[in-house]
Amino acid sequence: MSVTLVTGPVRSGKSAFAARLARRQGDAVTFVATARRDPEDLQWQARLARHARERPAAWVTFESAGLTPAQQRVPFERAARHDVLLLDALGTWLDDRMHARRGDWEDALALEAQLDADAAALAATLSASRAHVIVVAEQVGWDVVPVAPSARIFRDVLGRLTRRLAAEADRVYLVVAGYAIDLCAYGAPLEAGA
Repeated sequence: MSVTLVTGPVRSGKSAFAARLARRQGDAVTFVATARRDPEDLQWQARLARHARERPAAWVTFESAGLTPAQQRVPFERAARHDVLLLDALGTWLDDRMHARRGDWEDALALEAQLDADAAALAATLSASRAHVIVVAEQVGWDVVPVAPSARIFRDVLGRLTRRLAAEADRVYLVVAGYAIDLCAYGAPLEAGA
């Protein structure tokens, strides 16, 4: 039905802005949590718990980490027109996909191609969903090219996925320092490859 993309740097307020958009759409919101849990990382566990406490109690949470790509797409494929799904966030989704493919690191080009295929399938599912879909995406690539191959792959795949979703989205917002800028108000996206 509609896709809204909310992107921005870390701690910019993009998740809070996306949650506000979801609340405006209605009470029946499914929060698609993409972050992997790591019981050994207490700070990360505390962060995830804080995010869960900040969500309205009426929202349903679907934890996608550790599931296959096909299983991760199920909520979007089964959603009805009145449903609202909030996916937070593409970066942690990609981290989970990279973790699932940790045995494929010998061939970085093949790994990147596999991750791009997973990303393309996710983007197609989000765009085809009958629901109101709100997607949070970390904005990457505003710095130097990373030295580590894994960091380059992460940045490039996430950048392409975010750009693909932005081109297909009904609304795109850039959130910086707590301010949301409606990027659609400034024109159409660039042509692919431009």
